[in-house]
Amino acid sequence: MSARALAAREMRIGPATFAWGARTYVMGVVNVSPDSFSGDGLSTADAAVEQARRFVDDGADILDLGGQSTRPGQNKSEAGFDEITPEDEMARVLPPLERIRAALPNAVVSVDTYKPAVARAAGEAGAHMLNDIEGFRRGGEELARIAAAARVPVVIMHNQRRRPATDVIAGILEGLRASIAIADGAGIDRSMLIADPGFGFGWREEQNIEMLRRLRELDALGLPILVGTSRKSTIGAALGGAPVEDRAFGTAATVALAIANGADIVRVHDVRAMKHVALVSDAIVRGWRG
Repeated sequence: MSARALAAREMRIGPATFAWGARTYVMGVVNVSPDSFSGDGLSTADAAVEQARRFVDDGADILDLGGQSTRPGQNKSEAGFDEITPEDEMARVLPPLERIRAALPNAVVSVDTYKPAVARAAGEAGAHMLNDIEGFRRGGEELARIAAAARVPVVIMHNQRRRPATDVIAGILEGLRASIAIADGAGIDRSMLIADPGFGFGWREEQNIEMLRRLRELDALGLPILVGTSRKSTIGAALGGAPVEDRAFGTAATVALAIANGADIVRVHDVRAMKHVALVSDAIVRGWRG
């Protein structure tokens, strides 16, 4: 267990209580975007419900539902990827969200968005948590106020895209502290925040690896840490150019080492396999439980 002083040792997210330091929690990615980099985009609400049900059966603690792909795009937008409109994103996300909430009332459901309109609609449809890849630094105070009014926990991610080169951990700490300041200004208690260092978002491959190696330095924030390495291109590069479908074992290595270095949540595509990785890693890192 990490010796860091957290803003809160426990966090209530929807129907579940998360006890930080007790074990690693697994977040399963439910993509309803047709151009997901990982090739697992779902096109119907039925398919999303089926995958959500399977993930829960496989041990997912959180379902992370997203309709906006963040893979580098061709349109040279400010975001660095091909953005869709809030209306299009809501059309993708809201039907499966409502269906999942009805089919799996005890499941914790997060919505992955940085757009205020989508976050507001998702909250009204029953989302338990917001996962913001821009850490309030794009949706700004409006998005933070929406989260504050909904009283839901928020994952604030540091996104290095569009920002100047810097030391990895220094850049992450600077970015996340800026996000925390926006949350403070909106009235979000720090006990409702989870920090994500942003693996794969604007860093070179060797910097992503360094991020995992130095993950413990983020203890300075006093927040639980979420790490999302699953199937990303750095893993493919470390494996000599392996395609997405051949990155499961590489992902497993990053998940195990992230847990060893203090991750509280791992965001993954292959829930069953990575749940096993987390269980064994926890037995080593946090103590054997028999």
